[in-house]
Amino acid sequence: MTDQPSTTPTTLRDLQEFIRRMYGEKDVARGVEGTFMWLMEEVGELSAALRSGDRDELELEFADVLAWLSTIANVSGIDLETAIRKKYGSGCPGCGELVCRCDRQTKP
Repeated sequence: MTDQPSTTPTTLRDLQEFIRRMYGEKDVARGVEGTFMWLMEEVGELSAALRSGDRDELELEFADVLAWLSTIANVSGIDLETAIRKKYGSGCPGCGELVCRCDRQTKP
């Protein structure tokens, strides 16, 4: 084993770098479209796990979705921490409150 990270990722930025080191070359070769298809497959598996209710399976599928989301962000050149801060750093994008006050029938 070469170039192994010394710790498990603890921030979104750490996770992105962890995934980049592990899969970066393959991800770039696959491209955004191929990577997006893998992400959608994992979202489908998460959906099935949510229906089954098996906690161990849920943990694995949540991890897969987050890993593939990190991968597509890497391939797209997006820093997830920056994106989250930009969108949610001041509160709900709809109402601006830290505890959302938006009507329950509307998104977000």
